[in-house]
Amino acid sequence: MNFPRRLRRLVVAVAVAVVALPGIPALASGPAERVRPLDGRTLGWYEPADEQGRRLELILRNSSRYLIGPWYAQTYRRYAEDGYLDLGGTDERAVRLPAMTALTTATALKLGAYDPKNLSAANATIRLTNLVRTLAARHKANNPNPATAWGSNWQSALWAYYDGAAAWLMWDQLSAADRSKVTAMLVAEANRLTTGNDVYLVGTSGDQLYQTKRDGTVITPGDTKAEENSWSAALLGLVSAMMPTNPNAGAWQRRNAELLVASAPRPADLTNPAVINGIRLSTWLQGTNIDDDGILRNHNRVHPLYMVSYDQNLYQGAISALGRTCAPAAALHNLPLVYRALVDRPFDGKTIYTRGSADIHYPEGNDWGTEFPFYFGNFDFLAALYGQDSQSSVKAGEWERLHNEKQLAMQARFTDGRTYGAHGENTYYGREQRIGVMAGQAYLSLWMARNSQGSKVCWVP
Repeated sequence: MNFPRRLRRLVVAVAVAVVALPGIPALASGPAERVRPLDGRTLGWYEPADEQGRRLELILRNSSRYLIGPWYAQTYRRYAEDGYLDLGGTDERAVRLPAMTALTTATALKLGAYDPKNLSAANATIRLTNLVRTLAARHKANNPNPATAWGSNWQSALWAYYDGAAAWLMWDQLSAADRSKVTAMLVAEANRLTTGNDVYLVGTSGDQLYQTKRDGTVITPGDTKAEENSWSAALLGLVSAMMPTNPNAGAWQRRNAELLVASAPRPADLTNPAVINGIRLSTWLQGTNIDDDGILRNHNRVHPLYMVSYDQNLYQGAISALGRTCAPAAALHNLPLVYRALVDRPFDGKTIYTRGSADIHYPEGNDWGTEFPFYFGNFDFLAALYGQDSQSSVKAGEWERLHNEKQLAMQARFTDGRTYGAHGENTYYGREQRIGVMAGQAYLSLWMARNSQGSKVCWVP
């Protein structure tokens, strides 16, 4: 259902206004939980009057309706004895999927893109609250039970980021106890990441930041560390914007910039004296994750799907804007090269992007399936929004149209808002959640960058 514009303005205005309701403090009281509130001045207004904006809004509306509607109802049929949802485990399927669903839904509700056709906004909010509070309560920072606790692992910073960003968007709907659990989860994950250095992600051993060392030694053949660095940085960007007066905020900001720089370093950077966010590339970097031409390898192949995973870097613009601050320019480092490689780098006479078509050429095959138009359309949109297509022969706006029109055509096959049918289209078990969480963050980026009050997104070098 497409709300009339005037009604949609009212929905957002009400959602914003309740942040300051008496009895629910806009700022948490604990010394480590001083959360910056979201208000009307922060959010402003955005009207999706152009075709690009309408495409993104519709993708988000469809996906959020499916995830918080049929998917939630089919997945969460019982509560645990303590009143929280039964997540069914502590692994990626049990934690990441509901976290992605939460951020998808929170963005749609907050920005007036939610479609109440089959589930009212009020009931969607109840379900959203269940997801957010359960995920935070089950984190190790709040839960000593090893049978149900998650966190402090390879990917948990990303899961916490999704849940934490969703919580921030609906802060007014959470109790004081739930807020404390959310911030405890975020602080624990962020502080863990600050223990790393210029070689290791966490501490002084374990997962390294690079695929290839300075001397050319390949640490993890066919397995870039770009994505891990990017999603870990996302958590640090969120807590820095959300809790700027936390005693550890300075350390979070520094580590965020370091991981962003480490997400897309190429061999030429190892002798590049440029300084980005206080980091001299030639001395701080101890390895690389992409080739000099922007190509990235993962799963033992040139992998276009992981080239567009730098969308997580670009989402930092909107997240920082929610905190009324600028994102690190390190998020943009080498992304024009990566985008040019998608558009113009030849592989046996073909390019990854196919001119005039939504088709994607996978030079060494794709181990995830056959249909991923929005993975690319989402990245196209962000590249266009932030000018990361400056080195490409065909600009990102044209590719966004091709890829996102195909995405909408895929959603149009179903009445409930989902994207995928046959398993082979996308074999990832969180495929619907991936569409939703990309759409939510992309639409939030559009909202903050093309705001009626002027762009709220800025990048600090």
